[in-house]
Amino acid sequence: MTATVLALSLHGWAQQPNTDGTGKTVVDDEEAFVFTESELDMNEDSDVSQDVIQINSSNNMYTSNISYTFSPMWFKFRALDQRYNDTYMNGVLVNSAESGSFGFSSSIGGLNDAYNRSNDYSSPFETNSYGMAAFGGSNNYNFRANNYAAGHKVTLSGANRNYRARAIYSFGTGVSQSGWAFFGTVGYRWANEGWVEGTFYNSLSYFLTLQKIFNSKHSLSLSTWGTPTERGQQGLSTDEAYWLANDYQYNPYWGYQDGKKRNSRVVNTFEPSALLTWDWQMKDNLKLTTSVYAKYGMDSRSRLQYNNNSLNPKPDYWKNFPSYNYDVWGLTDGSNNDFNAWQESYDYWVTDKANRQIQWDRLYYANQQMNAVGGEAAYYMLKRHNDQFAVHLGSTLKWDITPSDKFLVGMQLASNTGMHYQTISDMMGAENLHNVNNYAIGTYAGSDPRVQYDLNAGPTNLGKGDRFGYDYNIVVQKATVWAQYSKDKGISHTFISARVGGTQMWRDGKMRNGLFADNSYGKSGTARFLDGGFKMGTNLNLGKGNVIGMGVSYMTNAPYASGWGTGAFQAPEMNNNFIEGLKVEHMFAAELGYALNLRWMRANVTGYYMHGTRLNEWQNYYYDDVNSFTYVSMTGVEKDYYGVELGVKFKVTSAFSIDVLGSMADAKYMKNTDVSYLLSTQGTVTKDVLYNKGMREAATPLTVGSIGLNYNIRGWWFTLKGNYYDRIYLSYSPSLRYQSTLIRSGAVDNDGSLIVPDQAEGKGGFMLDGSIGHRIYVANHPLSINLMLTNLLNNRKMVNRGWEQSRSSYTTDQTTGEKSTIRTYNFQKNPMKSYVQGFNFMLNLNYRF
Repeated sequence: MTATVLALSLHGWAQQPNTDGTGKTVVDDEEAFVFTESELDMNEDSDVSQDVIQINSSNNMYTSNISYTFSPMWFKFRALDQRYNDTYMNGVLVNSAESGSFGFSSSIGGLNDAYNRSNDYSSPFETNSYGMAAFGGSNNYNFRANNYAAGHKVTLSGANRNYRARAIYSFGTGVSQSGWAFFGTVGYRWANEGWVEGTFYNSLSYFLTLQKIFNSKHSLSLSTWGTPTERGQQGLSTDEAYWLANDYQYNPYWGYQDGKKRNSRVVNTFEPSALLTWDWQMKDNLKLTTSVYAKYGMDSRSRLQYNNNSLNPKPDYWKNFPSYNYDVWGLTDGSNNDFNAWQESYDYWVTDKANRQIQWDRLYYANQQMNAVGGEAAYYMLKRHNDQFAVHLGSTLKWDITPSDKFLVGMQLASNTGMHYQTISDMMGAENLHNVNNYAIGTYAGSDPRVQYDLNAGPTNLGKGDRFGYDYNIVVQKATVWAQYSKDKGISHTFISARVGGTQMWRDGKMRNGLFADNSYGKSGTARFLDGGFKMGTNLNLGKGNVIGMGVSYMTNAPYASGWGTGAFQAPEMNNNFIEGLKVEHMFAAELGYALNLRWMRANVTGYYMHGTRLNEWQNYYYDDVNSFTYVSMTGVEKDYYGVELGVKFKVTSAFSIDVLGSMADAKYMKNTDVSYLLSTQGTVTKDVLYNKGMREAATPLTVGSIGLNYNIRGWWFTLKGNYYDRIYLSYSPSLRYQSTLIRSGAVDNDGSLIVPDQAEGKGGFMLDGSIGHRIYVANHPLSINLMLTNLLNNRKMVNRGWEQSRSSYTTDQTTGEKSTIRTYNFQKNPMKSYVQGFNFMLNLNYRF
């Protein structure tokens, strides 16, 4: 999802600071009340040419409203992943060099007053002063102290969402006579239990920035911030679980321990960051901006684990469902149906909430029993750590050759060390747990060195805090130079930009895995990639508010070392190998847009097309047919993204307006893909063909529409939005579409062609949202009140994300590899889903003085 409106205020008041000729902060007398409109709607961008109207984020009704309007459904701009959206801070690119994404929540979440008014968003074919806009757009946050208004601000919020309460205090000095400026904000978000049962939220956020303006040429700014957060997660489950629990927000991640709720999936994040910026106005028409950004990110995620000789502790494990005992779909011959067992399982689920949650006390008891016989821990808690140390440098030279000719050149450098390891966080009363791959025992004898996770240390007995399973670093270094030239002439605004960059990466293993004794410990080889590309576009002002914009781009991008759905290493938790056939991806993009700007109406319609080739994708999950977790690498992936976007604002009267938003999009795989997967229990690699042609991008509605009514009178603001969502695909399972799987399962048509299962979908629907805001003055200072209401009709049956289960609905003979028996439980009829929250609200009050 783009960060377009994540960076916009959702609480009442804001002042628009700007600078005069001396660089000092000036605050407009008239304060802007932010209601449901984004700040980009205010069209306060003083850099927009008065002669050439550009189709950009500030006057594009679609791009400036979609993120907030469609956020309950996890909407992604043009169905693109986060790595296609670039985030800058004072001109330095801060996306992770390892994953390509920017962690908004873990980095600046809760710092609303810091990023509220400082976000400069550029759409994919829009020029800016800090870099080439990415395929999903780019954001630049201005964190200089002189960007913030002088004075105090207090914000108090109450909600029934993921957190229940929020408090923020902010203070700014403006620029003093001696050229100093300071701004700071601190906030806290809290919920003993959030909207979803078993979850909690505990987050502190702070931001401090100090700036010294030495003279009209030189300025130095230093900022630091962080958002230490601890939160309990919600898990996805199947429709059968939601039906049995009579709750679309059923959460299988928690249970009672000694009568108290305990969540098994707790996330702890903290990314203390610092940003140093030097602005040098070399001449009136020549400016150099250089920023250095550094962070040390700490991310840990707990997980309940069990040994292979123990029962799966998940309350919604498939063998615990009634449909495990009776074929409710009527797809088998019925020989395994046991209605009495179905009824017994049903009664167990519905009679007591504790029965459908984690049985913590039983798990501790099981460990006590294992202790009595000197056995290994049956259950324990682990943490998966993904820590990052990153340093980024960005420098941009802006040269205004003439008032209508502008040239920019810049560079971006980044070095990232990702520290990935696993620790024991709770032995749960157990006394014995060795650093051994228990899932490989059976394939190999318990004494075989291949079952050891670390041959250097041996099968040592572990305790709380010890590293377990894997421990490795990934180092990525990137360098990019870019340039952009733009010209205004007559009715046209034209630009061309280009970049070239290099990336190198390697893995440094800290454990010598028994399955890869000679290829897991120490530094791997180094992979190097050269990428680059160009972008060009033009806007034509046809007069009377008519504007046509068009653009074309061709880029090559180096693969990312790791991240959601992507990766450069074959099995980074086990060995040093890179994916075979790893290459830079190629992406072509084109866009054509039309805008109409009249006194009573603003309208935008845009058509776009993107074609990606040689893409790389990566997954890790349990593959039932081979009874092993697998590391899945897909190379040569080919995708198309295309669609039409519409945004219209009708100003019916000075107080009443109507907004219309919508898009029809597609994002699909264009051909079948070569795939290879490594078995974590054996260390062997298998190659296959993945029949994924026609599969769609998941976790976003591909069809959306919205109609909003806005009314303001005498300091009151009212908004009512009706939003529609459709074509929501769930993440498809590769293993169900391997050529070998389709043949084994008998999915063959009469003519011998393979029958590929359709991709699972989630239910869309209609959602009604509203907002009410009011402004008053207390002691001659503004107090704003804003109430946001989401899902007023309490429609809980809409799916916002999910995935297909990767298990087959049959058993496999592990000796022959052939299909054995049909299971009563049908995995393909039971994808994992997440449903939207029902009616919820947030009340914001803020006071400025």
